[in-house]
Amino acid sequence: MSLTSHAERAWLIIVSMRYLLALLAIAGIVVSTLVLQVHYSTGVQPCSINEKWDCGIVNHSSFAMMGKVPVAAIGILGYIVLCALALTRQRLLLMLAAFGGFCFALRLSMIEQYALGVWCLYCVYSQCIITLLLLLAIGWHAAEYIRLRRAVAERETALRHPNTTER
Repeated sequence: MSLTSHAERAWLIIVSMRYLLALLAIAGIVVSTLVLQVHYSTGVQPCSINEKWDCGIVNHSSFAMMGKVPVAAIGILGYIVLCALALTRQRLLLMLAAFGGFCFALRLSMIEQYALGVWCLYCVYSQCIITLLLLLAIGWHAAEYIRLRRAVAERETALRHPNTTER
C-alpha cells in the first residue's frame, strides 16, 4: 500500500466521521423524543418491563424536570447542537459539548440507580449514544490534531532540506 492511498484512506475516515457523529446525534434526538413522549403520556409505557425497568416511573418523577423544562427536551436540544457541531466540523466544540452531555447523562443515571432504584430503557440507550458520541468526538479531534502535526513536520522538513523533495 502506498503512502498516498494510506493518507487518502485516513482523510476519508476523518471526513466521513462527521456524518457518523451526526447520525448518532439524530439517533439521540429520536430516543429523547421517545422519552419526552413518555413524560407527557399517562398510559402504560412500552418500556415498562418490571419493577427495575420502568420509563414511566423515571419520567414522571420530580427528577424528570429542570425547573419547568422536561429533561428530555434538554436532551433533544443537546443532540441538535451536537448534530450541528458535527456537520460544521467544529471538532473541539463538539468534543466539549459531548463531554457536557455525557456528564449530564451520567448524573441522570446516578439518580436512576441511587435515588429512584428504577431504570429507564430509553435513558440507557441515550447514555450509550452520548458515550459513543463522546468517544468518537475525542478520536475525531485527535485524528485531526495528528494529521495537522504531521503536515507541519513535513513542511518543516521540506523547508530544512529543499533538495530532498525534488528527487
